[in-house]
Amino acid sequence: MGIYQDVFKHWNLNHVINACGTKTGIGASRVRQPVIEAVASILSEFVSIDQLQARASQVISRIIGTEAGCVTACSASALTTGVAATITGSDLAAIEKMPDCGTRQNRVAIQMGHMINYGAPIPQAIRLSGAELIPLGTAALCEVYHLEEALLEGLASAVYVVSHHTVREGELPMDLFIETCHRYKTPVIVDMASEYDMKTPVELGADLVIYSGHKFMCGTTSGIAAGNRRIVQATYLQNRGIGRVMKVGKESIVGALAALELWSEMDHTGQLHAEQKILDLWTERLKNQSGLSLSLHQDWTGNPITRLKLSVDPAEAALYAWELSGRLAGRKPAIIVRDDLAEKGCLFLDPCNLNKDEAQLVADAVIEELNKANQELPDKRLTWSAVKRHRSLDPLKWPTDD
Repeated sequence: MGIYQDVFKHWNLNHVINACGTKTGIGASRVRQPVIEAVASILSEFVSIDQLQARASQVISRIIGTEAGCVTACSASALTTGVAATITGSDLAAIEKMPDCGTRQNRVAIQMGHMINYGAPIPQAIRLSGAELIPLGTAALCEVYHLEEALLEGLASAVYVVSHHTVREGELPMDLFIETCHRYKTPVIVDMASEYDMKTPVELGADLVIYSGHKFMCGTTSGIAAGNRRIVQATYLQNRGIGRVMKVGKESIVGALAALELWSEMDHTGQLHAEQKILDLWTERLKNQSGLSLSLHQDWTGNPITRLKLSVDPAEAALYAWELSGRLAGRKPAIIVRDDLAEKGCLFLDPCNLNKDEAQLVADAVIEELNKANQELPDKRLTWSAVKRHRSLDPLKWPTDD
């Protein structure tokens, strides 16, 4: 066997048990075996990338239902190059000058409640194209007149984000947003990176829709940009300019296409049944644990995902929710849970990337860490302010020698 058969051993890496879903920072998802085989079949070969992307356009069009499509390095790069496409069109000279937009219209609007951080800020991904960002409304309120004011002053495009991170209170619904923009002949880019819904944005007339190829589709790291032929062509042509620094290779294109085809044929009902068994296992194992209240939680944006919500009572559990999350992440193997709402005392266990044995390990670890906390002194507890301070300092410790 080759020396790289076990890279965890070769490079001394810690295994991770993924109980948080599709998170880029831990590798997003398990790549399915047929995708691995498809990628392996092209790794040692050469291919015309233009031809491969043309075939990608055919596959994307057939499955998503748009006029054209292309594969990008990731959904973030699809957003940057997609926005650039609405500024340059297919003008090759303009593409080579980006992000210098010259006299071209480069104003791009987005609701303030959609200016989220997905690991990096959405506004930055838009500005990288050379766009001038136009925020609409306030964090929890955007009205039609906010959008119309920006449209009257002129826009290259408008961006709509669907994510559990966005502020949905007071936002403009997607249908109204697209309808309003189209009355002013302004193209709309819809960022659906982690969303399952491949129908609604297209049916509503979105000009470009963006998906991640390596999250729920379980492919290689990639993005999928699908939409009308003119904007998709201009998005692909950004590879002659700013897209070059975020180029996608043959292996990622093939991986994205294989993942998309498999997703379109997948037994989603069977997958839901498998995930429900894991939820039942966790509920049975943790239902009598002191300091925990359990409930089932449906996905924030309507994806067909059910998670187990752990509400942590610090008085009974002897630790805060963020401490439980941190302790689980510090184990070997590391166990990563969804802790977006840890400051509200909530953690979520996501079953979509786990097998039964791993699910048992998650339950074992939660029980073990709670039992440990009950044996420690209360003054060891970590406040939320301390956690926020650490989050600013910890990235600066890289690279570590652990």
